[in-house]
Amino acid sequence: MNHDASLPSPSRRTRGAVLLGLAVLGTASALFAVRRPLMMSAPMCLAGRWHGCLDTFNGVVLVTLAALPLAVLVAWALARRRRAAGVAGAWRMSLAEVGMVHGTVPFLWLTMMPGAGAGTVPGRVSLVPLRDLVTMGPLGIAGNLLVFASLGFFAPVRFGAVASLPRILALGAGCSVLVETAQYVLRLDRVSSVDDVLVNAAGAVLAALASRRWWRTPADAPAERPRPAPAAAG
Repeated sequence: MNHDASLPSPSRRTRGAVLLGLAVLGTASALFAVRRPLMMSAPMCLAGRWHGCLDTFNGVVLVTLAALPLAVLVAWALARRRRAAGVAGAWRMSLAEVGMVHGTVPFLWLTMMPGAGAGTVPGRVSLVPLRDLVTMGPLGIAGNLLVFASLGFFAPVRFGAVASLPRILALGAGCSVLVETAQYVLRLDRVSSVDDVLVNAAGAVLAALASRRWWRTPADAPAERPRPAPAAAG
C-alpha cells in the first residue's frame, strides 16, 4: 500500500497565502533597505512641491507607494460592482486593470522626465543594437526591465487577445517605440535607443511568464446557454 498517496496535498488557498506572505515580506524588506533615500523626498512631496518630489526618482517612487492603498480601494470598488452585476472573474479583472495602470504610469513618468538640455538639445537616436547596454549599467537595465513589466504581467490576465508570449513581446516593443519616439519629438534631452526597446520588451515578456498560470483564455468566457428544443406538434 502506498502511504504517500494518502497524504493531503496543500490547497491552493494555502499556497496562495504562502506566496502572498513571501511577497509582503520581500516588499517590506526592500522598502526598509531604501527607506532613507525615499524619505529625503517626503518633505517636498508633503508640501506639494514639484521640484524635489515629482521630478526625482525617489519622489515618484514615494508617491507611487503612498498611492498603493488608493489603488487597492479602486480595485475593490470595481470588483464589488462587477460581482453585483454577475461578472465572472470580477476580482481578477479589477486587479489586473488597476495593476496595469498603477505599475506602468510611474515608470512612464520617469522615462518622460526632461533632461537639463530639454528643448535646446536636438534629439539623439541610437539604432545600433546592444551598443548602449554597456553604458546603462545594472541599475539602468533593471529600470528598463521594469518599465512595462506591470503591463506584461497583467495584460494577458485581463485580455485573452494578448495571452501569448509573441503578442506580449509585440505589445511591449510597440509601447516602447512610442515612448522613444515621443522622447525624440519632444526633445527631452534623452537618447532614443533601440536597446531601450529591446530591454523594455524583454521585461514585459519576463513579467508575463511570471503570471502565465493566471492568463485569461477563451475557456474563461461564459458558456452560451443551450436553447430549449421546440415543442413537438401534438
